[in-house]
Amino acid sequence: MGGFVRANEPEKVISLFEELKEKLGGGMIYDGTPYGNLMKAYFMKGMEEEAMVCYSEVLGEGSKVRFGAVSYNSVLDALGRHEKLDDAIKLFDRMIKEHDPPRRIAVNLGSFNVMVDAYCIAGRFNDAIKVFGEMGERKCTPDTLSYNNLIDQLGKNQLVGQAEELYKEMGERGINPDEYTYILLAEACFGVDRVDDAVGYFKKMVDLGLRPNANAYNKVIGGLVDVGRLDEAQGFFDQMPEKEVKPNVASYELLLKAYVEAGRLDDAIKTAEGILLDESVAFSDEMKELLEGALRKVGREEDIAKMYEDVEREKAERAARAAEEKARAEALAREEEERKKAEAAAKEAAAARASQAAIEAVLGRRKEAAKEESPDGGSNADDGGILKRLGITNGPVEEKRAENGNVVGASVGDESVKQDGEAKEGAGSGGAADQATAL
Repeated sequence: MGGFVRANEPEKVISLFEELKEKLGGGMIYDGTPYGNLMKAYFMKGMEEEAMVCYSEVLGEGSKVRFGAVSYNSVLDALGRHEKLDDAIKLFDRMIKEHDPPRRIAVNLGSFNVMVDAYCIAGRFNDAIKVFGEMGERKCTPDTLSYNNLIDQLGKNQLVGQAEELYKEMGERGINPDEYTYILLAEACFGVDRVDDAVGYFKKMVDLGLRPNANAYNKVIGGLVDVGRLDEAQGFFDQMPEKEVKPNVASYELLLKAYVEAGRLDDAIKTAEGILLDESVAFSDEMKELLEGALRKVGREEDIAKMYEDVEREKAERAARAAEEKARAEALAREEEERKKAEAAAKEAAAARASQAAIEAVLGRRKEAAKEESPDGGSNADDGGILKRLGITNGPVEEKRAENGNVVGASVGDESVKQDGEAKEGAGSGGAADQATAL
């Protein structure tokens, strides 16, 4: 329902309430939540009597409808915004009396903010300041939003001195102003022709490290434009990219209109070129006609075509630069990839060499140990066993021949040589047996 109220669709609010009522059995809804929005819808449709009848039914004597701080605030806001201040004051007093925390919460910070708005709408600003000061008595400490709300109301009604007093009070109470606080103060100062003070508040905001957005910049640009200080306005516009703030279409149009009105058509053309080059904004028909009409009026029709030609040329140059930068980035990426590959290959080769060296070192130590254990100073026949234990099966081993010339050692893992040696050994054994038989 609140969404439809904000969208200014009161019929949908009323329809939704009736639907809710039907789903709950068609009787009275005893939860006070929907009634504030229902009253607002009636007021929006000019149905004041229905709104006040609803108010009497749900908050009159004997009503069983249950309200808390939030639902009370909604009804309070409906009254305050529709010239029912006396009823709002009575309801607020009732809320204060019912408030008995922690058992009963009938008032919160929002209640005071709503009453501040109600008093300001009625033009009773001193009462608004008074009720704002009573927050602390009810253990409702005002926050930045609360201060901004009252500063906004005071500033819009040219009560800048009171607004600045609230700003000072924020500092004394350790409540940090935000970007909106400074923009409200700047707007208030612009409204009473205190232009330098307005600019000062904006600069202070930036100096404090706060980050105003494009709309905030537009406030100071617009304020300066209104008093004819176009160069200063341009300076703030130029500051936006430096502060990583992207201008919006209103930023451009404020300057464009001002330059045309001041007869500074070269600056107007430059601003229009900025719009045409900025892909996030559109050069509206209104602005186009404003500029082109001003140029035609002083006989500068050729500058219209030249402006569009310059823009197209600049776009082409930007595209070419972007392509070059992309190609350069891709080339650097390829170089980096090749470097990483070469580095990985070098590491792999180094690891292989280290592994080979370690194997050879172990092999050398095993050979030396075998020589020391052998009675005749070591036998190369033991190399095969050493290599086998090391897991090396293919490697040359020096042959050793027995006195009868037979091979007793050959290449490790060479099966054909091994079998040939065994055959020769068998033949030798057979010859010895024959000689023994003859003897």
